[in-house]
Amino acid sequence: MTHLVENYAGLLGISGPELAANSEKQLQLCHAIVIRGEALSITGDSELEVATDAGSIRARCIIVATGSSPKRLGIEGEERLLGRGLSFCAFCDAEFFRDKAVAIVGGGGSAVKESAYLSRIASKVYLVHRRGKFRAEKANVELVDRNPKVEMVLKSVVVRLIGEDSLEGIVVRNVQTGAEREIKVKGLFEYVGRNPNTSIFNVTKDRNGCIVVDDDMMTSKMGMFAAGECTSQKWNQLIVSAGEGAKAAMSAIRYLQGGSVAMSWGYST
Repeated sequence: MTHLVENYAGLLGISGPELAANSEKQLQLCHAIVIRGEALSITGDSELEVATDAGSIRARCIIVATGSSPKRLGIEGEERLLGRGLSFCAFCDAEFFRDKAVAIVGGGGSAVKESAYLSRIASKVYLVHRRGKFRAEKANVELVDRNPKVEMVLKSVVVRLIGEDSLEGIVVRNVQTGAEREIKVKGLFEYVGRNPNTSIFNVTKDRNGCIVVDDDMMTSKMGMFAAGECTSQKWNQLIVSAGEGAKAAMSAIRYLQGGSVAMSWGYST
């Protein structure tokens, strides 16, 4: 299954890898140097040093855009069927499952809201939650509960995915009785949280590990900016992250030119 970018205005029929490749080509036209490697640490004050597995890089200014990774269930078939029926974004991939049965696993606001959204596209939606009550807002839960296309599978967990080349179904287990049930679905959306990729950064973070930034996208370390899903943003969407990246870039330019950026952290520039 080729995932197309569906939530960025003006981009039609382009996949994520194609968008990334085009972005790299544009960077090279601007004479940017592209280095492939994994960042291992960032040290320094007035000049920052990024240690990578491809060598070290020194810079007065750094923009962090490491994103986040979805939490996994850690069950059989999960890796094999990723992108072949298993998804982490209903808004992005719903159209692949038009008029087909799908399942969502999770008990928070995102899982409940996406169940309502998917019910307008899929033929049937199974909402699987390990507890008997949801953490989502009561009004949203009641709305989904009244939806004839949504079936709540409570006090249950997904223990296995069925299918080789594409998802054919899921096996859920009741956490009280231990009884297992097979549900035929073509899509599964996991909404069990996300982990920001921020472990190497020694800056102020929120309780979820997301980097805290000010209005200029500056972190608590002078000269280090951050944007996208590695920060405490509210909306995890490509177009939002791109906008934050533009803000960070413009703020970084002002910072390098000696502009008044990052005053909210108590810096003087």
